[in-house]
Amino acid sequence: MKIDKIEIDKVVSRALKEDIGTGDITSTLIISRDKKAKAFILSKEEGVIAGLQVAKSVFKKLDKNIRWRNLVKEGEVVSAGTKIALVEGHYRALLTGERTALNFLQRMSGIASITLKYVEQLYGLKTKILDTRKTVPGLRLLDKYSVHKGTGTNHRIGLYDMVMIKDNHIKAAGGISKAVTHIKKKLYKKIKIEVETTTLEEVKEALNSGADIIMLDNMSIKLMNEAVKLINGKAKVEASGGVEIDSVRKIAETGVDYISVGALTHSVKALDIAMYFQ
Repeated sequence: MKIDKIEIDKVVSRALKEDIGTGDITSTLIISRDKKAKAFILSKEEGVIAGLQVAKSVFKKLDKNIRWRNLVKEGEVVSAGTKIALVEGHYRALLTGERTALNFLQRMSGIASITLKYVEQLYGLKTKILDTRKTVPGLRLLDKYSVHKGTGTNHRIGLYDMVMIKDNHIKAAGGISKAVTHIKKKLYKKIKIEVETTTLEEVKEALNSGADIIMLDNMSIKLMNEAVKLINGKAKVEASGGVEIDSVRKIAETGVDYISVGALTHSVKALDIAMYFQ
């Protein structure tokens, strides 16, 4: 997955406007206009680095002549104390952009890092870790890009690129079969259909209706095992709900194809990254 440059520009511009407003009073009053500086960006803990191009864009917005050099690759696992980038340019621009650049880097690297931890729990199994739509509004593409850099798999981007029939849709339609039939009649292009289920009866109905993916929502391990056997490869299977790092492998061992983890993005701990001036 790549982030479109236009999207990066839009997100960075909005973030800088939010932080700077009418101007960086402190830096403007203390630092002379022409003073130059150099700073290293350093990871203070082990993790996966993501968002270097976004951080670079922050500084380029403030000083088009800023010089930026990546010292590690995007998606690289680094140890504590690793210098990940070098930035040189006008001192004011570096100070003004510091917090915004670090905010992006810390969040994106935090997402990539926790994603890798989940993926590593599934070593030797076929199951893939999926992200969700539980992202910061306006930052979804950055959040999902970060999951990708942590070797996770992106689920649907939004409401437009996949059919997801959840409990409230089922209630409104009058049942799973009716919901799937109604959608299939009206779909104007080939889009995968996923159905949320909570019981074996619902799994049977989703399977018989021709769903491409069947979600097992908040099921016990025992029930998931039964559901996977029932589906028997006739549809892809996704497990969802309350997934934690300590339980993810047991869930994967039921034979599900995917496990969606909201915690990758909705409550991520930022990676500790700092900027040090030379």
